[in-house]
Amino acid sequence: MMQTSRMRLIVDRLGVLRGAREILSDISMDVQAGELVALVGPNGAGKSTLIKAMLGLVECGTGAVMLDGAPVTRLSARERARQMAYLPQDRAVAWSITGGDLAALGRYAWGGAAYDRLAAADREMVDSALEQAGALSLKHRLIHELSGGEQARLHLARLLASRAPVLFADEPIAALDPRHQLEAMKVLRSQADKGGSVICALHDLNLARRHADRIAVLHQGRLHAFAAPETALTERVLAEVFGVKPARGGGLALL
Repeated sequence: MMQTSRMRLIVDRLGVLRGAREILSDISMDVQAGELVALVGPNGAGKSTLIKAMLGLVECGTGAVMLDGAPVTRLSARERARQMAYLPQDRAVAWSITGGDLAALGRYAWGGAAYDRLAAADREMVDSALEQAGALSLKHRLIHELSGGEQARLHLARLLASRAPVLFADEPIAALDPRHQLEAMKVLRSQADKGGSVICALHDLNLARRHADRIAVLHQGRLHAFAAPETALTERVLAEVFGVKPARGGGLALL
């Protein structure tokens, strides 16, 4: 169960500048409670920047991001963290901690601490998140002794442990083997099915088609399409945005 009410996230004509360079331009989209939205696009299309802008982590030059009618930037950092949890693309851990302590960071906005010092209810949430992420056996292992894929599962557990109603995941399946990629997407899909909102950046278009309710296709900083998978990823969009086409027998091929 989510800890707060069902949320609606609205992006209204958002634009982001980096110096004189326009990174994002005129992005408008909404994410409903109970929905998984996949952000796809070529490298450099603006997926990560859009996620950070929706979280209020980068300044919007134009437009606004609203969470249940309130501008995201007007929320305190703690309140924002309670409503929206973030799994970034860069997940480097600079110090040696256990898997349990890493996952316990998901409870930080609620006054959390290291795993062994958590209140019983919070520790139960962390254990549940570890189990969902397939990482319960890693709870007492040191991070720097683990593979990249094992660390990725612990970071997913940290995201889930937050119990935030809106979850952002930037390349959540990076470093995971095929089985754990499927399991990670199944877990994120289940969060939406329970009434949460999930926004994840993906490069695997097949997984986006399979799990997303709607797909936002970014191209050169603009929203090229935002629709159900079968509408967002047409042959024309694949050609115009990605330079690929459906291949015989499935998969994709170069034009």
